[in-house]
Amino acid sequence: MAFTSTAIRLSAEERSVLEKNVRGATTEQRLAFRSRIVLLAADGMGTCAIAAQMQTNPATVSKWRVRFARVGLAGLADAPRSGAPGKYTKETERRILARLDEAVPQGETVWTVRLLAKQLGDVSEDHIWRVFRRRGIHLQRRRG
Repeated sequence: MAFTSTAIRLSAEERSVLEKNVRGATTEQRLAFRSRIVLLAADGMGTCAIAAQMQTNPATVSKWRVRFARVGLAGLADAPRSGAPGKYTKETERRILARLDEAVPQGETVWTVRLLAKQLGDVSEDHIWRVFRRRGIHLQRRRG
């Protein structure tokens, strides 16, 4: 299968950023991989030659060449993915925090995550834990 190669022309700034991505010790490997593809393409290598050198599929090389040609450096980032919309909102977090300020139900001595989830009814214990971690809330340290 023959692939036509999209021509890549780099500005000095783009080349500098791409080379930094390739050399960076803390750069995500997927970004370094994509940057390496674009640099090789800018140096005049064909899609199949890059694919052979990078030990990947020519379609992968073509994808990143085309995305870079269309969008530039921003094209090397992951595209947004579809999926189910978030179940919880800021309003849910506000409800959790507001409930903590209310009195503990009759027969209970302190708020627990399980008790909060039961009282709220539509919020999982896992989400309550996430809110607590994000806010630095520790139920054991709370004073009445």
